[in-house]
Amino acid sequence: MSAKAAPEPGTPAQAGGNGAPSASPAIADLELNLLLEAVYRVSGFDFREYAPATLKRRVAERVRAEGAATTTGLLERVLHDEGAMARFIDALTHNPSSPFREPQFFTAFLERVVPRLRTFPHSRIWVIGSGDDAYALAILLREAEFFQRTRIYATDAGEAAIDRAKAGTFPSDQLEEYDHRYREAGGTRRFADYVDVRDGVAAYKPALREHIVFAQHNLAGDSSFNEFHVVAARNVLSHFNRTLAYRAHQVIYESLVRLGYLGLSAKETLQYTPHQRAYEELDGTERFYRRLR
Repeated sequence: MSAKAAPEPGTPAQAGGNGAPSASPAIADLELNLLLEAVYRVSGFDFREYAPATLKRRVAERVRAEGAATTTGLLERVLHDEGAMARFIDALTHNPSSPFREPQFFTAFLERVVPRLRTFPHSRIWVIGSGDDAYALAILLREAEFFQRTRIYATDAGEAAIDRAKAGTFPSDQLEEYDHRYREAGGTRRFADYVDVRDGVAAYKPALREHIVFAQHNLAGDSSFNEFHVVAARNVLSHFNRTLAYRAHQVIYESLVRLGYLGLSAKETLQYTPHQRAYEELDGTERFYRRLR
């Protein structure tokens, strides 16, 4: 029997991004399923119904970041290293954001939602997965002289994300860009007025936190915990598969008062969701919906 020529190392067909042999699709899926099942059993965080593309991308990033050779190597790491488990959960639940992202969303909030909120003696707003959105809404509500009558609940699935939201920091060299977005969103002062800068790091002023409650809540598994006049869930539901997104939409629906408002990102809609007919989309806004029934 003739010997087979050894494959050239590092070719895409034979090696992964870190130089290790690439697993077949069947083995790769098995490794991923075992990892997610183990994380669920140990931590209680269930990522098994997250969108496959999001899962594979973020798991691959964790394999590289943890210095593991394979997904199975990452599995061993997270099972025996609490820090690795915490980093894994944070990576999969983290929703990257920045101040006044999609300024039109905030313009619509000021022009179409705040006038309705003024008809209530007090209002409650739930911001899911974005501390920056919570601070941005707090700034605009202060300028609209409605902040004292509002309580903002900023939630995220992981403790690390909540800690980042509470800290409210970002590089100070981004201030000019964020000021432009703030003004485009309808801000009437300077964005810099709302932050303190020290050693190249900007942090939101403590006064903005006076009416913000930071709490851990996993939209993928936890139930409704209050009734809200506004729910902002931008770039969160897109990470779920259809089954999990349906469940999350049910939680949001149960959390909104009748005639309350749901805000999504410009790329998200309520199409094919379980309560699509219970909402009306506000004309001229980027993904604001009002619950009708």
